[in-house]
Amino acid sequence: MNVAIWWIRRDLRLKDNQALTEALREAEQVVPVFILDPKLLASEYTGEARLAFLYEGLRELDQSLKQRGSRLVLRRGDPLEVLTELLRETKAGSIFAEEDYSPYARQRDEKVGLFLPLKLVLGVTVFSPDMLLKADNSPYTVFTPFSRKWRSLPANSNPLPVPDHITTPPELDSLEIPQESSPLAEDSFKAGEQEAQRRLSGFIEATIADYSELRNRMDLDGTSQLSPYLRLGMLSARQAVWAARQASQAAVLTTAQDGAETWLNELIWREFYAAILYHFPNVRQEAFRANLRNIPWQNDPAGFAAWKAGLTGYPVVDAAMRQLKATGWMHNRARMISSSFLTKDLLINWQEGERYFMQSLLDGDPASNNGGWQWTAGTGTDAAPYFRVFNPILQGLKYDPKGDYVRRWIPELGLVPTKYIHSPWEMPEELQKQLGFQIDSDYPAPIVDHKFARERVLLAYRSSSS
Repeated sequence: MNVAIWWIRRDLRLKDNQALTEALREAEQVVPVFILDPKLLASEYTGEARLAFLYEGLRELDQSLKQRGSRLVLRRGDPLEVLTELLRETKAGSIFAEEDYSPYARQRDEKVGLFLPLKLVLGVTVFSPDMLLKADNSPYTVFTPFSRKWRSLPANSNPLPVPDHITTPPELDSLEIPQESSPLAEDSFKAGEQEAQRRLSGFIEATIADYSELRNRMDLDGTSQLSPYLRLGMLSARQAVWAARQASQAAVLTTAQDGAETWLNELIWREFYAAILYHFPNVRQEAFRANLRNIPWQNDPAGFAAWKAGLTGYPVVDAAMRQLKATGWMHNRARMISSSFLTKDLLINWQEGERYFMQSLLDGDPASNNGGWQWTAGTGTDAAPYFRVFNPILQGLKYDPKGDYVRRWIPELGLVPTKYIHSPWEMPEELQKQLGFQIDSDYPAPIVDHKFARERVLLAYRSSSS
């Protein structure tokens, strides 16, 4: 029987899997293989929580495969060496995998493709970065025209169904999936395709209609919380886009249509950052904007440690960082606020924050994480953004108006009146005594004055860009 290899990387799913579908079209037997790559496992950007989430997802995928007459083959080693050996064992005629766009993934795939019959198909994104070019074949560096180009391309077909049966050679050796436990305090995200589909359905049915209005409210469940599943392909980007478009078409109220279109726009941002990393791989090492590559960053280990621990004295920043530590996820508005605080208030290099987020986030994605940090730091693709400095007090008042988000993640502020929840240091001494709460004892005073910090960072950026 002819055999094909399905090389699983960021597509831990059976539904709408174009690599799997192509393998099944070509061969009577398909070998689903996941390779534990020592280079990726040892990367400083790899985090324990995301690894545990990956392994849990692999276990669920293995169960789904077994229900269809197949199973997951797990190997460890250099991908070229592992795949060469697997081709020898199975006499497979081809290897199918989804395109990936990070610098390491591209180098890896180019190397494998030189020696083995590797066939790459779409999947990580809806459209390949090479399909999203200007008329002169140069890449877009501004989101709005990129989005127009993206929307102008023909909509892909409906998501592909889950195969009924997959035949896999029975005699292949496989490692046990590691039983690494997650370091997270709260198990907020169950891994796997089944959970991804459940969350997508719930979001489309109950939340997406108000997404445009509520997505920035940190105190409400107004977002999809699907990013960890998109990161590892437990949900396909194409199905997410298809669901957004279906919701938009089905919407009766303008607000509901706005919600669906706003979520679609966020999915296009994901594709934009993938394209930026593809065309400008240097952004992993330096600022996108050449004139902002020499900002005089502060060497501030104590400030960085306080930021990571959620002890800056600014409640909305600290709540964000504690949510990250407890769950491996952070609300998107909170990401902007906390990253702005690190780069603009503490004047710490955005790359330090980028690395910490990659180590901590379940959805840590090289392209989206880098794009988000450079956007906030003002060093990325935005036109003239360096003077954008979020005020953490005003951001808290606007997007957590009653302080529910802050109280959820900073229990020591539980009794602080709403009037002072985003600036507890302003509470009168007498009130602090009545509450049995003392600034500097029960919760830190601000580690930096925001007004001073804003003036300092604007001066630093101006001196760098002049």
